[in-house]
Amino acid sequence: MGHEYLPGCCGGGGEQPPAGLSRRTLLRGTALTTGALAVGGVFGLPGIAHAAPSIYNPFAGYAITGSWQEHLNSGSLGGIDFGMGVGTNLPACGAGTIQNIPNNGTGGHTVTIHHADGYRSQYMHLSQFLLGNGAAVGAGAIVGRSGGAVGAPGSGSSTGPHLHWHMINPSGVRINPLSYIGSNPGGGLPKTSTEQDGIPGTIFYKRMQNWLRITSGYTGPIDGAPGPNTYAALQRAMRGYGYTGPIDGVMGTNSWKAVQRLASGYGYTGPIDGAMGPNSWRGFARFLNQDRWN
Repeated sequence: MGHEYLPGCCGGGGEQPPAGLSRRTLLRGTALTTGALAVGGVFGLPGIAHAAPSIYNPFAGYAITGSWQEHLNSGSLGGIDFGMGVGTNLPACGAGTIQNIPNNGTGGHTVTIHHADGYRSQYMHLSQFLLGNGAAVGAGAIVGRSGGAVGAPGSGSSTGPHLHWHMINPSGVRINPLSYIGSNPGGGLPKTSTEQDGIPGTIFYKRMQNWLRITSGYTGPIDGAPGPNTYAALQRAMRGYGYTGPIDGVMGTNSWKAVQRLASGYGYTGPIDGAMGPNSWRGFARFLNQDRWN
């Protein structure tokens, strides 16, 4: 009997964060630090429309150890703290341009993502910067590594390992990124229509990458173009669904059988044969459309 089959692999290009900076990018970085407008103690980009950016929560898999209100109560201008070990990769919450601020007062090493519409996102208490000033990034690209160990370089006034995240609106006022995502219809990752039509596409793969980032060690961008790194993380995730093969990023029959086992918990009732078709993809999409993977 024949099987429906839709290929699960896309090209592997674009998974790695930028490795270097061109002369043009370096000049852009210089402009950030010398020609920008100072707003609220950090730099803002002039002449940019103030439409709302598309932001998602890269840290949904980590416990909140300091709420926005707790920051305000302690005299802070606001922020959200996520508990995580020193050296954890920090994905960009949205596309933008990087500005690194070493030893930024109590915040310690701070990376600012200048979004194209005047909003900014800031991560504080970093142990390491990974990109240069002016580097352009997409959502999910790794921009630095977390820190916060007491007294360690870059920790600022942190009292323990964690990441501090806040946003700044075009008027220079700090805003709660989680409230912003909750109230902005363009924020977060949209639901995939694969649940209805059985055809995986860019949004489906973005949600898959974000799920794998949270649970299975994926560190590439959330770009909806899966390659070997994405599929290696998928194979790791499938260990819990009976996959025992190599973690090599090459999806084969046994890898897809495990995906079908996962999908069987979300409405898929077909055979576990490793031949992905519309019904397999629909079940997998129901799993990926859970709010926790937004």
